[in-house]
Amino acid sequence: MGALDVILRLLKPGDEIIAGTDLYGGSNRLLTYIKQHNGIHTHHLDTTKPELLLPYLTGEASATDAAAKGNVTLVLLETPTNPLIQIVDVKTIAAMVHQHRPDAIVVVDNTMMSPYLMRPLEHGADIVYDSGTKYLSGHHDLMAGVITCNREDIRKGIAFMINSTGVGLPPFDCFLLLRGIKTLAIRLDRQQSTAIRVANYLDKLGFKVNFPGLASHPNKAIHDKLADGPGAVLSFETGDKQLSEKIVGAARLWGISVSFGCVNSLISMPCLMSHASIDPKIRAERNLPEHLIRLCVGIEDPDDLLDDLEAALLEAGAVRVVDEAGARATLERVGTVGSITAALDKVTVETADLVVSAPGKVILYGEHSVVYGIPAIAGAVDLRCYAHTAARADRKVSLHLPDLGFSHEWEIEALPWDSASPSAKAPAHDAIPDASLSAKLAGLAPGAQAQALVSVQAFLYLYVSLSEKRRPSQAVTLRSSLPIGAGLGSSAAYSVCVAASLLYSHGHLPRPVAGQPLPADHAAVINAWAFLAEKIIHGTPSGIDNTVASLGGAIVYTKPVKGKEGGVESVKGFDAIRFLITDTRVARDTKTLVLNVAKRRLEEPDTILPILDQMGVVAGKAKGALASTTLSRQELLATLAQLVDENHAHLNSLGVGHPALEAVKSRAAEAGLATKLTGAGGGGCAVTLVPDDFSEARLAALKASLLADGFVTYETAVGGAGLGVLTGLGEADVDVFGATLAHALPEWASGAGEWAFV
Repeated sequence: MGALDVILRLLKPGDEIIAGTDLYGGSNRLLTYIKQHNGIHTHHLDTTKPELLLPYLTGEASATDAAAKGNVTLVLLETPTNPLIQIVDVKTIAAMVHQHRPDAIVVVDNTMMSPYLMRPLEHGADIVYDSGTKYLSGHHDLMAGVITCNREDIRKGIAFMINSTGVGLPPFDCFLLLRGIKTLAIRLDRQQSTAIRVANYLDKLGFKVNFPGLASHPNKAIHDKLADGPGAVLSFETGDKQLSEKIVGAARLWGISVSFGCVNSLISMPCLMSHASIDPKIRAERNLPEHLIRLCVGIEDPDDLLDDLEAALLEAGAVRVVDEAGARATLERVGTVGSITAALDKVTVETADLVVSAPGKVILYGEHSVVYGIPAIAGAVDLRCYAHTAARADRKVSLHLPDLGFSHEWEIEALPWDSASPSAKAPAHDAIPDASLSAKLAGLAPGAQAQALVSVQAFLYLYVSLSEKRRPSQAVTLRSSLPIGAGLGSSAAYSVCVAASLLYSHGHLPRPVAGQPLPADHAAVINAWAFLAEKIIHGTPSGIDNTVASLGGAIVYTKPVKGKEGGVESVKGFDAIRFLITDTRVARDTKTLVLNVAKRRLEEPDTILPILDQMGVVAGKAKGALASTTLSRQELLATLAQLVDENHAHLNSLGVGHPALEAVKSRAAEAGLATKLTGAGGGGCAVTLVPDDFSEARLAALKASLLADGFVTYETAVGGAGLGVLTGLGEADVDVFGATLAHALPEWASGAGEWAFV
């Protein structure tokens, strides 16, 4: 870190840095500091995809990213990355940087490889630094950083800074470092060979293993061109944070530490240790699993290391013995079916029936204002979307949407793979769907109406994007007990169901274990992909709908916008508040409504901005009331009702009201109830708060009067479960799922078997 600090002192306020999303925790911490204190902004990009860097190098990114000023002066790379062990094409990126930004500096943290295995200066880097504490020393008896460069002007700047700050290494530490380097080759050769055995062992058990020494690593070919070996650091995923903690705690020979490169072997959980300083939300956006385990292989006897790892897996309950014959017992992962081999495990994932479910939502306070980074409050409703996925054996994929009157199948190899960049990595919050791929997919839904067309686009986009290693033949059927297109988050529930179905069926996430809640990190990954699908369906969604559909309950949601961080916060005290949802059955165009508000915001800022701010005030008051420990239940409901009316008035002032919604509000007001539009407005649904003491007879009369006006009503409660996965089929027949009446879907689901919910 001292070496990186010296290098970063070459920059000045206003300079910009490009760095990866999978980055050593200390590096991330230092980059955050210089952004806050020195005005040097870092753009965290997926550096495994060199094309993503190009807009920032050419200045074109300024059109979509306010922080991009076209002044990139340093590109910071790691390969393999820590701890996901992703591979970055240093040679390609260095050439790209030098072509478009000749004065920019390409810096590579080479600690994971050491100069014995990779020399980035030979591939076009300008500066390479290593933690001498790691492989170069090899004994963890000193702390040192080493910097090398290939330009005289850089050398002078670095030498000046080292001399000025006094961070040069003391003589005795230099002696220790030189002594360690003499055994570097011998140590690393032993460590690599053992690491390869460990990686293959875990891979055969069916764990997702990140290691460039495995033939299955997606960028192994690039790594092999850059390096002389795979290194001795690997990571693997268990799918469950608590299980990972048990494995790490059960290890004996593998010491628990955040370092690596020493003669002794180490085990750690990065999200709890080396990367704990990174905000959990950012870790989720960067697809860093909370359950990830990192192994740093030492020079101990390989059999001893494997025996200790096996004992830890058994003690933690991650594996079980199925055959004790032979020198080493045959094991299988707990929670998988059949063979322990990864190949058959993947076949099991592909062929087993999968049923998932996600709730709709009501935005209680803050529609439209949420798009601009103003907090909104939303809650999950009891009405849900359901998806059933089954295997096919004909190299086709099909999508059946009975509620939208659409059904079609596609030859898998005929899909536009040339425009796809498959990756299991969860997209960043600001990721934009590829326009070329979306356009090609739009032409693959013959005869589809508008709603079905964008639904098909979203499904196929995620299918090809997630087909990183396999292109499974499967039939997917989606149903909804939610009114579709009415502003209750039906598209978000659909997107979450599609994302969950594909992530599980493609093997990117392990199937949930029966009787256990759905892991929170599963929900984070699924939500990231669902948000991308929502962008295909709606263009510029706020992200609140898919977040509620993934997490359930009730939340305060703040969308990340330029210069302002977002966030999700659980609302405390939000218990069993009844609402009557009224579907006006008036169709509306969400994209157009959102764009119209955006247009007015630009053209009439003095009018629109105060309205949006006042909606934020309403949401703040509602949050305070819900979290209050002094308000009685009656006072709470009265406060919420008053805020419902205020929020509705603000939405009308934005121009998103509709006569049908006002008719609903008028009917409810006659009964003494507060009502507001929900969602984008312009039609769709209204929500009416129903107090605890409101009689069933009066509610029935209100529903009858609304029905007489041509509206459809639904009674619901806000704050239910989020994403659900069926972990074991019961008596319900999945073959009748597609033909089940929409209102009967909840009953079908309750009899289908045991569910795991967020």
